[in-house]
Amino acid sequence: MPSSGEDGTKKQEPEKGKPEKGGDSRRNFLRVGLASAVGLLILGVGAISQSLFAPAESLTTATSTTSETVSTSQEEVSPSTPGFPVIMIANLNDLVVNNPIYFYYPLTDTPNILMKLGTKAEGGVGPDGDIVAFSQTCQHLGCSVGYVPSGGSPACDRSYVAAGPEAYCCCHGSSYDLANGGKVLGGPAPRPIPQVILKVDSSGNIYATGMTPPTIFGYDTGSNDVSADLTGGTLVS
Repeated sequence: MPSSGEDGTKKQEPEKGKPEKGGDSRRNFLRVGLASAVGLLILGVGAISQSLFAPAESLTTATSTTSETVSTSQEEVSPSTPGFPVIMIANLNDLVVNNPIYFYYPLTDTPNILMKLGTKAEGGVGPDGDIVAFSQTCQHLGCSVGYVPSGGSPACDRSYVAAGPEAYCCCHGSSYDLANGGKVLGGPAPRPIPQVILKVDSSGNIYATGMTPPTIFGYDTGSNDVSADLTGGTLVS
C-alpha cells in the first residue's frame, strides 16, 4: 500500500518479490568483485606454491639407453665391458668445470658422479681430456662421497683443503684423486673408487659404456671381476 511522504505526496513502495530498480546491477557488481578477489587469491597462492616447490635448478639425467649398441650420426658407441649397458649421460655443452652431474650406472641404485675437472685426467674424455666419472660409493664402508674441487674443502671438514680435484667421504675421511684414476689419497679406504668408462660421439654426447676395477662397494667388494657390478639389481633403462 502506498505511504505518504512529509510533503503529503504518495510514495510508491516496491512490489513484494520484485527487486528494487538498480539492485541487479549492484548485485552483479558485487559478484564480479568477489570473483575477481577469489581469482587473485588463487593466483597468489599458485605463485607462492611455485616459489616453494619449484626446484632451484633443473636436474640432468640420462636421456637414452640401450643394452648393446647406440648408433649415432657418424659412428657407433659400443659397450667397453661385456654385458654393460650404454647410456647417454650428458652432452659436452652441458658441462661446466667443477659442476658435477649425478647419474645411476650400471644399475638403477648405483650412483656416480660425472665431472669436468679443468685439468687433464687419467681416462678423461672430451676436447681437453678432463671429463671423468666415478662411482659415488666409498670403498671403505659404502658411504657416499662428494666432489671437492682443487683448493676446496668438504662441508663436513673445513680444515681439509683438497690438493687437486678429489672425491671426499665425510663418514671417515677417505679421499680419492679424480685426476689419477680415483686412487686413494688418505683415510681408511683400502682401494680406489671404480671409474666409469666414458666415450664421446661426433655430436658431443657423452656415454657410459662400462666400469673399471675394482668392483663397486657391495658387489663382490674388492674383486676385479666387474661383472659383479651387474648383479643384484636392475640395469639402467
